[in-house]
Amino acid sequence: MDAGSGFPIDLVLFGLVAAFLVLRLRSILGRRTGYERPPAAYQPTPQGAGPVIEGKAEPVAPASAHVLPDPAGPVGQTLARIRGVDRTFDPAAFLDGAEKAFSIIVGAFAAGDRATLRPLLSDDTYRAFDGAIAAREAAGQTQLSELRAIQAATIETAELTGTVARLTVRFVSDQISLTRDAGGQPVHGTDAVTELVDLWSFERDMTSRDPIWRLIAAASA
Repeated sequence: MDAGSGFPIDLVLFGLVAAFLVLRLRSILGRRTGYERPPAAYQPTPQGAGPVIEGKAEPVAPASAHVLPDPAGPVGQTLARIRGVDRTFDPAAFLDGAEKAFSIIVGAFAAGDRATLRPLLSDDTYRAFDGAIAAREAAGQTQLSELRAIQAATIETAELTGTVARLTVRFVSDQISLTRDAGGQPVHGTDAVTELVDLWSFERDMTSRDPIWRLIAAASA
């Protein structure tokens, strides 16, 4: 941000944008009907990949396949138990929101947008993301992240401990992910579209007035 004299209009605009994103996320992900709403954008990449200073996630079409568990299977039965705690819970709506959250978190992590990430991540996950972003900034690295399409979103596992639900979603997506050093040279990833598989876990107390499901873990499958 520029440090000029006079009124800090950039700061005001940034605050308005951040507020808009949070409100939109709450409406998309925080519905008690399902989802909240994204280690990993995206999982912070290890070693040289470092955090990202700039990046973007382009708008994504809805997933071509939302795969719901068999109601008679273990995951389906747990989802039914979750619905018993919160009658408004709907697995299909959850997946729809999770997909939108995936796109937003990927873009925010790439851009180093901590304000957008903070309300969507658990404390531990936010610290991991923040550390990765800080390391990337210190190294002078930049990251390009383009989410071209989400091919599938599937609820892989479901747990209910007391009133706290934890759902893990498998995302199959087409992405461009490339990290460059301070000189603009590639250090990790590629500028070619690549199919990636990620497992993201979200958690929420189903009796809480806070409707947001927060990202508590993310990994590449």
